Amino acid sequence: MKEYTKAQLALRNGQDKEEIWCAYKGIIYDVTASRLWRNGHHYEHWAGQDLTKELGDAPHSEKVFKRFNAIGKLQS
Repeated sequence: MKEYTKAQLALRNGQDKEEIWCAYKGIIYDVTASRLWRNGHHYEHWAGQDLTKELGDAPHSEKVFKRFNAIGKLQS
């Protein structure tokens, strides 16, 4: 799986580029097709970043990421 830096992830925020990506536990997911991530915003969360710490505030579990394609790894 290709590795991406935090800066590369940040560009996929739904505003700077067409892709909308977010990371969870070191894996980057493409959420572009989700209507819930339009414009890179999903409730109080923003795309283009690592959402691992924010998932605790979500009304769903990490299983939600199974709906999306894993497209890369986030460099540490």
